Amino acid sequence: MKNVKVSIWGFGAMGSGMAKMLLKKKGVEIVGVCDRNKARVGKSMYEVLGIEREDRPEVIINPNIEEVLTEGSCDVCLCATDSFTKSAFPRLKLALEKKVNVISTAEEMAYPQAQNPDLAAELDRIAKENGVSILGTGINPGLIMDLLVVCLTGCMVDVEHIEAKRVNSLSPFGPAVMEEQGVGITVDEFNKGVEEGTLAGHVGFAESIGMIADAIGWKVDKFQQQMKPIVTTVDRKSPYGFAAAGNVAGVNMTAQGWVDGEVKLDMIHPQQIEPEMEGTETGDYIVIKGTPSINMANKPEVEGGLGTIAMCVNMIPHVINASPGLKTMLDLPVPRAIMGDMRDLIQR
Repeated sequence: MKNVKVSIWGFGAMGSGMAKMLLKKKGVEIVGVCDRNKARVGKSMYEVLGIEREDRPEVIINPNIEEVLTEGSCDVCLCATDSFTKSAFPRLKLALEKKVNVISTAEEMAYPQAQNPDLAAELDRIAKENGVSILGTGINPGLIMDLLVVCLTGCMVDVEHIEAKRVNSLSPFGPAVMEEQGVGITVDEFNKGVEEGTLAGHVGFAESIGMIADAIGWKVDKFQQQMKPIVTTVDRKSPYGFAAAGNVAGVNMTAQGWVDGEVKLDMIHPQQIEPEMEGTETGDYIVIKGTPSINMANKPEVEGGLGTIAMCVNMIPHVINASPGLKTMLDLPVPRAIMGDMRDLIQR
């Protein structure tokens, strides 16, 4: 039986992390990598990863996706290039038209129908036309604040209110994330960035709320999101970020979903560098009021980078097995670790 063939588009922290995970798995091989970073182009994937190639075929990082992705070149493409459906769309379209299944890390792609119904419908059409499937997933959105919530409601007779809270550390992330979250800037600069839309904060609340509501049969009347600075009282330093006392160490994101004129869904997501320096413990929490009520806590947090890497890799067999079209985590079997041969999970 042939190995499952994977190509990776984008070889930053997520793409390279997926490659490292895949190289430890049985029955799967990486056949192509596309990345335009000049520091990586033309180099061996194994050299960039710092891993011995051994007897595995060489993979040279190529900036031209047309040379990496050709019809029949692989079973699935892991696309780790964007956060937003609109910006990811051209790349996703290209991969689907090569008749390749796709897994995207773009946060909005976890439930694109929430904010981009027209693009979601178009991706669904293109995927079906080419006989392949496409999924957006990650740790959040994708699991912690949405799919896991949905699963927990499965043991409930009725649901009155849902609160999902994720308290996490930004310390492991690189310079781009520090800039997107406003780490190190003044409160005035933060407020200006929020007003002008230059700070990203967390992307995915609309998608998580949409996924949960659709799954349990709630119709969301209104969605609102807030973004506030987390101001540090002490100097904080992480590998790629620094916030002096009085400046911004991170961002507190909150959102609400109204059903029948009442807030039924609350999302709370503070994220900052070195949270423990001011006594903040990371963790993931889900509180669902109803019959019976649910109160789940996991401490410390599931690390975002590792969680997203694992979600994308572990969903590979399910995406390959899926019927053609746009899929969400609601449509596919529940994610699980792959500890055996990946080929055993493929339906031939």
